[in-house]
Amino acid sequence: MQAYNSKLSAKNVWGKVVLYLREQRQVALHVACGDITDIQIDGDKLIINIDDGMIYNLLVDGKRQIENALRWQGLEMNVFVNIRKIELSSVEKDIKKLKEIFGDNLIVKGGNNGLQ
Repeated sequence: MQAYNSKLSAKNVWGKVVLYLREQRQVALHVACGDITDIQIDGDKLIINIDDGMIYNLLVDGKRQIENALRWQGLEMNVFVNIRKIELSSVEKDIKKLKEIFGDNLIVKGGNNGLQ
């Protein structure tokens, strides 16, 4: 286990990961990683925080390539992928529950509540 400089920039490290994936022609992984901006470094851990479960599966499957990209930078880090939970407001929770009960018969007027 290496000791990492506390000034190591997660954004710079992640940018180099994305570059490495492009150079290695890991197209799907490169595209998915290019849109990810919530990256943290905690000791010897690279933590990737995402909102989308489909991307989660792609990242877990591509974990080895991401670790290779880190080693390419001279870093021995473990990669962790976290799916953030999106908290709904009480109004959004109520509307969601009503939509489950009434389905397409429910029409919500006014404001953008983020629920489809």
